[in-house]
Amino acid sequence: MDKNVSRETFEKLKVYQQTLETWQKRLNLISSSTLPNIWERHFEDSLQLLPYLPSTKTKLIDLGSGAGFPGLVLAIARSDFLNVTLIESDLKKCVFLENVSRETNTSVTILNERIETLKNSLKFDVITARGLTSLSSLIEYAVPLMDVNSVCLFLKGKEFESEIKNSRKKWDFNLEIFPSLTDSRGRILRITHPKKVSSHDKNNSSC
Repeated sequence: MDKNVSRETFEKLKVYQQTLETWQKRLNLISSSTLPNIWERHFEDSLQLLPYLPSTKTKLIDLGSGAGFPGLVLAIARSDFLNVTLIESDLKKCVFLENVSRETNTSVTILNERIETLKNSLKFDVITARGLTSLSSLIEYAVPLMDVNSVCLFLKGKEFESEIKNSRKKWDFNLEIFPSLTDSRGRILRITHPKKVSSHDKNNSSC
């Protein structure tokens, strides 16, 4: 486990793991093939986002949280400054997230609704997502939830380069790419200031 994680966080993640393994028997929360390597594949994969978070009070929303990766793991690890919202359309998964939140004594807001139905008045400092949908669609979801200085942190797999290329057809954004600590083919994408590419820009790029 990450040496920078406190003993308290480690113990809470053990409870998380036990709860996940119990619920996995009746609810498909994660791929069963990843269960033997749950710490690396899910917990450490989520925790690697910690260095990219602000060190001050931060409002974070995790899109399509599923089993809680990375949003709930981050909430457990940094409850001192993170105010985390998890959005998940599957009610059963929301019940699971509520259960882990209660068992680990971790305060999070859980929204059982579709991302596109969120009120535009809701704004967050950080938007995270892991394996939810294409990069272009993630940006589409994130933009209404962003303020001027908001940051997107997206965990992406081996197709990250083609996803970036395809998203550039529709979006202009500042991008930083960082290596994944758990997947040699994966990357962490840090995106700021996204805006739609205008028809004028598209025409110029095709000239």
